Amino acid sequence: MIEVENLSFAYPKSNILVLDNLSFSINKGEIYGLLGPSGSGKSTTQKILMGLLPKFSGTAKIFNQSIRHINRFFYEKIGVSFELPTLYLRLTALENLKLFAALYESKTKDPMEILDLVGLKDSANQRVGNFSKGMKMRLNLCRSLLNDPDLLFFDEPTTGQDPKQARLTRELILRLKNEGKTIFLTTHNMAEADEICDRVGFLTNGYIPVSGIPSELKKQYGKNILQVETKIKDKTKKQIFPMENIGKNAQFLKILNSNNIISMHTLEASLDDVFIKVTDEAKGRDK
Repeated sequence: MIEVENLSFAYPKSNILVLDNLSFSINKGEIYGLLGPSGSGKSTTQKILMGLLPKFSGTAKIFNQSIRHINRFFYEKIGVSFELPTLYLRLTALENLKLFAALYESKTKDPMEILDLVGLKDSANQRVGNFSKGMKMRLNLCRSLLNDPDLLFFDEPTTGQDPKQARLTRELILRLKNEGKTIFLTTHNMAEADEICDRVGFLTNGYIPVSGIPSELKKQYGKNILQVETKIKDKTKKQIFPMENIGKNAQFLKILNSNNIISMHTLEASLDDVFIKVTDEAKGRDK
């Protein structure tokens, strides 16, 4: 769906490369998360792929077409949810969606149906100026779904949402994937990326030094050990065992056959741990 090779970009009147020979690809029907520190170029990458920043070097293709040659019909096939909502505050939620729907040549979805997807159906006739930040973000998400796009760009889609609504948004994103949509996601929320992304890439210093499946990256950067917590006579104790040949470890088997175990889990890295290690390693290599 997306192919990027040796993409480099610097903003006007700046000699600093925001993107430096960036290369990655996104398969059709997958959720790809671009992760990285603030200012690493995540939003810049998305803007280039949307055709908003044309002065770049390298190649970038979407739908097997160079983004240097896109036309208005390209925008009929993509949906965009910016980190900062772009809405008309004096209009109602429903009026906003009807206005944006009128910009498309292709048939659009029922705005009320989309509002219902994000829990805003009852607020359809309220002015957007009275919405909370989280509600504006949800309406912004609705805007991206109007044209039933094949490819969706989501930039921090759960910003400003409480934990319950953020979970509903993630469930919606997974539902969109199950419908065959391709989703390019940028987020600072590592737990969110871990939960919904098929693959992630860590963008730092203008390129992606490490990418892969979240579960495999956590194993790669974690410790191959098992922590067992036991409780005997109101005293708790934590013990560490290597995973290699653990089925033959006499001490572990003795604990396993007792009734004293409180918890037991492997000490794999979190995606936060991977993020920190990858960015620190990249800084060390680039010095």
